[in-house]
Amino acid sequence: MKRILIIDDHNEIRENIAEILSLGGYDTFTAENGKRGVELALAEKPDLIVCDIMMPELDGYGVLHLLRKNPGTEHIPFIFLTAKVDRSDFRKGMEMGADDFITKPFDDIELLNAIEIRLKKQDILQQKYAGDDKGVSELMKDLKQSGLISLDLEQYDTELLARRQQVYSEGKRPKYLYYLKSGKVKSYKMNEDGKEYITNLYSPGDYFGYLALLENTTYEDTAEVLEDAELVLISKDDFLQAVYQDLTIASKFIKLITRDVKEKEERLLHLAYDSLRKRVAKALIDIHNKFNKDTGGSPIDISREDIAQYVGTATESLIRTLSDFKSEKLVEIKEGKIRIIDPAKLGNLLY
Repeated sequence: MKRILIIDDHNEIRENIAEILSLGGYDTFTAENGKRGVELALAEKPDLIVCDIMMPELDGYGVLHLLRKNPGTEHIPFIFLTAKVDRSDFRKGMEMGADDFITKPFDDIELLNAIEIRLKKQDILQQKYAGDDKGVSELMKDLKQSGLISLDLEQYDTELLARRQQVYSEGKRPKYLYYLKSGKVKSYKMNEDGKEYITNLYSPGDYFGYLALLENTTYEDTAEVLEDAELVLISKDDFLQAVYQDLTIASKFIKLITRDVKEKEERLLHLAYDSLRKRVAKALIDIHNKFNKDTGGSPIDISREDIAQYVGTATESLIRTLSDFKSEKLVEIKEGKIRIIDPAKLGNLLY
């Protein structure tokens, strides 16, 4: 049960809010002034704070200032209650880190909705998402379901692309955030010798192309369809407005991108220093996880050439390694498709 601290010097208002929130399924505790509110917040670490602005001893701005300075309370959602909101008061509160303002007298539903939204947001921001495109897709899905981002995929144009058609190319300016409804897409870079190196793989449900949008740069790689695909084209302006209208959400995206860059750097290190066997083994597991929802024995339906480009090796070298894995009963190959037999052993090769 979520715990909410209510800080207000008016007994009747304080008790009324506590009763409303208790009926709404929250565990509440109260403070009769700002000083006592800070003491309780530091001691109890509530999930959310509802605080009046005008109070004796320490006003609401003072409460927010002290709590935002403390590492143990700096991220607690904070909602101000006020009899009136001048533009300057609102701006001051938001600059200090307030999450919302509710004007007295307020409607019970208005208060409950504001609290529910802030708690959902806090849950999402505390969630640990993978530092890759799957993580970004899960974050986008959660933000949409909670109402914190309003990007309705049904409102945007879709595009059908056949195998080998390009979605975007390296060096071009981005116009869209892409959502893959069906099919498969790869992104790749070309080296000086004209050889491809696959930087990422996308499956249905993935968003991609966001890095160039957020960094306001040109694409660093090229995206190409691996299997006939249906894409939703979300406009650049709509995506950036949705993300940057809330700095905490923008910060979450930036952290995920930072983690994604770090993981890609680690992958490059593995390509540079791991044995070919270990590189191929890791690639097979990565590709299986990208394109297969289950953890069982679904085959990997991707060409040998594309697997080799993901590994960073010649196709002939990949085929020889796959043959070794087959003889060691790590994989099975039927009708040209690869099925992993022993994922644990394959993922923990010593050499």
